[in-house]
Amino acid sequence: MSNNLVFQSDFGTSDGAVSAMYGVAKTVEQDLDLYDITHDIPAYNIWEASYRLYQTISYWPEGTVFVSVVDPGVGSERLSIVVQTTSNHYIVTPDNGTVTHLANSIGIKEVREIDEKVNRLEKSYESYTFHGRDVYAYTGARLATGVITFEEVGKKLDREQLVKLSTPEVTVEDGMITGNIDILDIRFGNLWTNISKEYFQNEEINYGDTLEVTILDGSRQVYKNVMSYGKSFADTRVGEPLLYINSLENIGVALNQGSFAQAYQIQTGEKWKLIVRKAPRIVYS
Repeated sequence: MSNNLVFQSDFGTSDGAVSAMYGVAKTVEQDLDLYDITHDIPAYNIWEASYRLYQTISYWPEGTVFVSVVDPGVGSERLSIVVQTTSNHYIVTPDNGTVTHLANSIGIKEVREIDEKVNRLEKSYESYTFHGRDVYAYTGARLATGVITFEEVGKKLDREQLVKLSTPEVTVEDGMITGNIDILDIRFGNLWTNISKEYFQNEEINYGDTLEVTILDGSRQVYKNVMSYGKSFADTRVGEPLLYINSLENIGVALNQGSFAQAYQIQTGEKWKLIVRKAPRIVYS
């Protein structure tokens, strides 16, 4: 293992929950290195937790252990698991769909159920609502520091039985590329889609092209306009929209120095669709 333990949650940092998880981890090993993805996942939003893991994990060294706690089913019959990815990263999390994007992108090598008889903070057995502290931080710290091996987490599970979220696929028909608005680049209000750059390459869409963009909330059209496809935000004027390739090499939509999401009240998730095609040429007679 790498001696790195990386946390994400929907706890926020306005109370002591995150600090309690850090404390448990440091109790296991004082020299353990602790980091965060974010603790600002919207409450109960498993989809966003799944996406933020996908956004982050591949940039960390092999052997890094992640603790992801977005757990509306805490205390229920849902399983507590540790997942090993094919890139040899480890995620300690509830089995509620949190590893969906990783399963679809990187791939899952093995899954083990956390045996709480041995991998649980002492004197916490009457607590059913803070598994992030009592089970996940504790198990993650023990795994990251080599106190336990992956095999000692608990029994092996069938990876095909993991809970998965529904993830819409990109479709292409008659030059129209339809994808999903998966997430926001929150601070700047850019839309991040599941349309990879290869779809633009296959449709021979090049930098500088003008494209027609339609955004749907289910069947309701909320936006339709033309915009350019640029390498960077500087390829358009301030306040104008553009399409670009984001840091995950998928298509994004932005307003130069503005928030596209706020300007047009765009949200994310399975029902939010983005349709792109080359803008029709207008011929004046």
